Amino acid sequence: MLERADAVLAAIPLLAVSGLVLRSVIAATGVGTGLLALPLATLGSVAALGVICWELLVGPLASYGSG
Repeated sequence: MLERADAVLAAIPLLAVSGLVLRSVIAATGVGTGLLALPLATLGSVAALGVICWELLVGPLASYGSG
């Protein structure tokens, strides 16, 4: 059975790579210019960092230490 911790650990690398994949798809199809696709590379890493911070501040581990 898939638990919450497993889902979070799977989501972090997927989010980190998703920005690069999305940027590559946009650049390959020619729909957007390189300047428009440039911020997408860091967007995935920022999203992964956001998930990590969210889990540290709000997740089960944060409530474990306060009680």
